[in-house]
Amino acid sequence: MAIPYVRQLDFEYGRTDQVSPLIRRVIANNPGPFTFLGTGTYIVGQGEVAVIDPGPDDPAHLEAILAAVEGERVSHIVITHHHADHSPLAGPLKARTGAPIYGCAVAHPAEDDTGVKMEAGYDMAFRPDISLCGGGQVSGPGWTLEAIPTPGHTSNHLCYALAEENACFTGDHIMGWSTTVITPPDGDMTDYLASLNVIRARGFATLWPTHGPPIRDVDAFIAAYLDHRQERIDQILGALRPGPARIGDLVPRLYADVDSKLWPAASRSMLAAMIHLVREGKVAADGELGPGSEYRLA
Repeated sequence: MAIPYVRQLDFEYGRTDQVSPLIRRVIANNPGPFTFLGTGTYIVGQGEVAVIDPGPDDPAHLEAILAAVEGERVSHIVITHHHADHSPLAGPLKARTGAPIYGCAVAHPAEDDTGVKMEAGYDMAFRPDISLCGGGQVSGPGWTLEAIPTPGHTSNHLCYALAEENACFTGDHIMGWSTTVITPPDGDMTDYLASLNVIRARGFATLWPTHGPPIRDVDAFIAAYLDHRQERIDQILGALRPGPARIGDLVPRLYADVDSKLWPAASRSMLAAMIHLVREGKVAADGELGPGSEYRLA
């Protein structure tokens, strides 16, 4: 099943758009291969509000957020995860508003040292004031946000359900414009697949990713997301049937239709899938599981 991507969005950088009765959005001017059109910062509520994923450390975006909430009180700064396009502006926003920062601390603080750039970078200084790693709720007048642990893209990823609109802010867990990057050691394919099913089971009417437009046909979209991951896993199993192989051998074969410049990133994604398959007992390898290991069908 092809993923029914959603990529059309009417916006201007710095402009505040009322996108639902309880949600406003301001998009940062940081477009790129990992951020699509830019980081969409969401403001939930009226009068007393929560700000979700303030975004990169960009003074212009900070001023746009503050202009959007002028005359209101920011009571919560809520973070999905610690990537550099999501959380760095939380500190400056806290300094200007006094609002505490909510989120989950990083479980694996060491960055990937392979030199393969697969994300917008890490905010290694991220430290929430109040931990929601195990879930929990934050609320204000007329709105309630429930933290849903969704590890996979990162170890500390959280989605946030907005009860009053049966909606979910999905950060980078589910993105309308692209599949999600899963790269070890902080990313984990087993956790990611389980987390996709957690969100699917909730039956949300709308998903609000940090990057790109909302997803309205939620169940079909997540089903296609899962099918895509399974298709990649099946390809790996099929490629191992003739005999053992290393990831470096498999990527040119399985990603022959992809620009070779992207093969190093594909190797990291395949490593996440290999680790998952070893856990499931479908694939085996000797020694440490890494990009240079030899993998075989179990």
